Amino acid sequence: MITINLICVGNLKEKFWVEAQNEYIKRLQKFCKFNVIEVEEKNVSASAKEVLQKEEKLILEKCKGEVFLFDINGKMFSSEQLSELIQKSALHSSTLSFVIGGSYGVGEAVKKIASEKLSFGKITMPHNLARIVAIEQIYRAFNISSGTSYHK
Repeated sequence: MITINLICVGNLKEKFWVEAQNEYIKRLQKFCKFNVIEVEEKNVSASAKEVLQKEEKLILEKCKGEVFLFDINGKMFSSEQLSELIQKSALHSSTLSFVIGGSYGVGEAVKKIASEKLSFGKITMPHNLARIVAIEQIYRAFNISSGTSYHK
């Protein structure tokens, strides 16, 4: 069974985000082993550069297998294209890591190891919402490849 890691800077504080995340993780269990890996937000440092360096180190320590980065400047994928990407990647890697950076994004080293940069579009959304959207889209991708009626 494939392992999917979602590496996120920061944690969920509000109960409704945690409940949404847990619901999708529960649903994903029939398709993959799904892990949310939270790394500490370092935004109390003196500069954006310093924050990026500290968070980058933590993110890189957690990245396993093929790495994908959610990035506003990335390529926009349809749900069907994301499903294809996951299925093709699973053929040569048993672990896929998706990264959601912090408020300043991610450092250059994380960008360099990413096989693909994915975008939700040019909109700005809270990191908590981006996390839920990412998990739902991964769940949707598995449903598409499995032919279930979830994706209409």
